[in-house]
Amino acid sequence: MIDAVLARELLSGMVRVRRMEEECAKLYGDGKIRGFLHLYAGEEAVAAGSLRALRPEDAVVGTYREHAHALLRGVPMTSIMAEMFGKQEGCSRGRGGSMHLFDAGTRFYGGNAIVGGGLPLATGLALADAQQRRRRITACFFGDGAVAEGVFHESLNMAALWRLPVLFCCENNLYAMGTALERAQSQTDLAAKAASYKVPTATVDGMDVLACHTATVQAADHIRDTGGPFFIEFRTYRFRAHSMFDPELYRDKAEVDVWRTRDPITTFTDRCANEGVLDAQCVREIEQAAENEVQEAVSFAEAGTWEDIGDLERDVLTPAPRSIR
Repeated sequence: MIDAVLARELLSGMVRVRRMEEECAKLYGDGKIRGFLHLYAGEEAVAAGSLRALRPEDAVVGTYREHAHALLRGVPMTSIMAEMFGKQEGCSRGRGGSMHLFDAGTRFYGGNAIVGGGLPLATGLALADAQQRRRRITACFFGDGAVAEGVFHESLNMAALWRLPVLFCCENNLYAMGTALERAQSQTDLAAKAASYKVPTATVDGMDVLACHTATVQAADHIRDTGGPFFIEFRTYRFRAHSMFDPELYRDKAEVDVWRTRDPITTFTDRCANEGVLDAQCVREIEQAAENEVQEAVSFAEAGTWEDIGDLERDVLTPAPRSIR
């Protein structure tokens, strides 16, 4: 039997993410959100399950598809939406937009537009914790495409050699941008690549939120007990194209339809209902709370302010000290 409190939190997390991103897609079409926008629909179980297993003192490093990670880490939806709008009330003062959400208060060390760019950052954060003898974990999220980057191998090798407390979370959605995994990598078992560096691994159904949560709890416990890294491959799927600019010509629509039958929100809701854990009224309350939160976030962003042009160069250049001029 699923714990009722945990079930409600996991379902709520997934619904909040889905509803926020559906609104973001609409706002993008209306021209209120601009630039690149990478949506997470279909992958919600990974963020909802894994982040629920972390502690406040742990750190999280995301990718450019990081809205879910930021929100479920505790960054207010109002702050995220304002950032999407480019308003200075956003978590990065409107300067980062969709791909560069950041919030030191929740130890969310950002989305990163560079594929694999978060891997060395996470390794560095973990090194600092290890040297200070702090029992913290740094969770680093990245896609299957990042596994093809050299920095993936460098980071795992270093984390294994120095026994650094990094939780490597690979969101394998089968397509690195627009290239199928089997067309880009000869070894498609991504956990096997991590294991080659003597890093303990697990492979999880990324469409099952409870499985994602359980695997992450076990991995986090392992890291806290041993001090060394752990790698989880979450096998998941994104329902939308790579980004809002993507015409999605690289995969068959029938394939997407098949994966949609495994929608993590629908399947978990049905499971909870069948086991008598959450009733229809509870689900309606979760959905209404998410809707209210989204509308509040949009109103907050709409009412936000643009950064003064006088601040244009602020934090961009720092004058050199007089002693070295």
